[in-house]
Amino acid sequence: MTTLLRRRAPVLALACFVPLAASASTACDKLLRQFGPALADATCVDSADLTTTNPDTTPANNSIAGLPAFAFTPQTDRATIAPSAAKRTPVTKVVPGIQLDGRIASDPTGQARFLLRLPQDWNGRLVVAGASGTRSEFNGDFAWSDYVVQKGYAYASQNKGVLNLQLTTSADPLGCRLNPVSTTYVSFFDNGANQQFSRWTETMIKAARLARQGVLSNYGRQARFVYAVGTSNGGYQVRRAVETAPELFDGGVDWEGTFVDEHAPNLLTDLPAAILNYNDYAASGLDANSTAAKNIRAAGYPPDIVASPTATLWTSYWAQFWEVTQCQWQKRLDPTYDTYNSGTGTYNYVARLSASDVGAQVASFATTGRIQRPLVTVAGTMDALLPIDHHARAYARKVAAAQANDGWGPRHDERDAPYRLYEVQNGNHIETYQDAFPQLALIEPHAHAAFDLLVAHVETRAALPASQCVAKGDTISPSPSQPGHCAALYAP
Repeated sequence: MTTLLRRRAPVLALACFVPLAASASTACDKLLRQFGPALADATCVDSADLTTTNPDTTPANNSIAGLPAFAFTPQTDRATIAPSAAKRTPVTKVVPGIQLDGRIASDPTGQARFLLRLPQDWNGRLVVAGASGTRSEFNGDFAWSDYVVQKGYAYASQNKGVLNLQLTTSADPLGCRLNPVSTTYVSFFDNGANQQFSRWTETMIKAARLARQGVLSNYGRQARFVYAVGTSNGGYQVRRAVETAPELFDGGVDWEGTFVDEHAPNLLTDLPAAILNYNDYAASGLDANSTAAKNIRAAGYPPDIVASPTATLWTSYWAQFWEVTQCQWQKRLDPTYDTYNSGTGTYNYVARLSASDVGAQVASFATTGRIQRPLVTVAGTMDALLPIDHHARAYARKVAAAQANDGWGPRHDERDAPYRLYEVQNGNHIETYQDAFPQLALIEPHAHAAFDLLVAHVETRAALPASQCVAKGDTISPSPSQPGHCAALYAP
């Protein structure tokens, strides 16, 4: 694709994006010149408001010419990790500034994308966001960008170096059906050639370097502090950022980050059990004491919440996430396995270790726990995609083991790189599920509180509250009544 650097012409929503004044035009021109060939197909706009109150802050789905439908879905992406509109952290102010978006030109696949927002009223700091699932650089617009740009942070994001998905058929070797009874198949770009999951870390680091360069160009000085934030697979990116690039980041907050380890448990050991047992559980009349229900819970999953015979928490995950996630990871990490003939629910990770190189594939992008900057994990006890004991708590154990290793090095300990796990009682992976299951708790406000606590720790050496269970209706406390883990996954 031909490299093209340009300013986007003013759009119709004049109240939101205004024609570039001389100073703004100069700022965009300077920014684009500074990035030069590092970015391709870049646009730079003078925005009257960088928050999502401005409808042009997040582009429309399928708005990049030449891409298939569903490859680029910013409007959908920003709603996947945030609560429903009435429950989100509110936008209370207008944030004028510069917004830039484009491709990372050095990416050999042509898919890596980068987003940068530079508020006029800058606080001297930068936030770099990860992206969940296979989502775009606009994934965090509701959950993270709105919160931090209102505080004056510059904000950058990326898409892990990969586009989303496209429709396909069952004949496609890379095709994944949306759930066990669906006739709709999709092909994830993440499973394509040269899209190893190890690129997720590389893209996060590249975005941080580009963002720091953009900040310096626009403001004439470097960011005083740089923080990593992200949710789900984006939380994984945060963990790898503070494990591998301490020169770029001062700390991070991961919200429901994915734990990756070649040893069980991991996604490929957990998801098959849920897929295999769900139908028997449904056939039992949703009997919590059925063998199928016990098997699902034994695989690490929290108990089901039943709102009606057809609306349950497990049913929601079964219909939207369990099988399609298992398929996507298996086709990337163990492509010789016959997904649907051999079975998604009967996939046996341990047996496949000797039949394929799946163990080496997972090990190639595993989290190590060797954090080199302060890190906070915020996770819900009712997460039925990334069960808390196999992901958030597993990572906490990994960090503790790394910090206890005396041979690791003098800077990798609690004094220099503290780690905290804040467990949100009844929190789950999908914030909008609280609309159907009011017993669930939102994680977003606690993730934002954790971010502010991290900033205070990094910048003023304020003490980070101890790891703790955050009870329903409570907040992260400097003197927690429930230190450590929550006693139960579900609290009525």
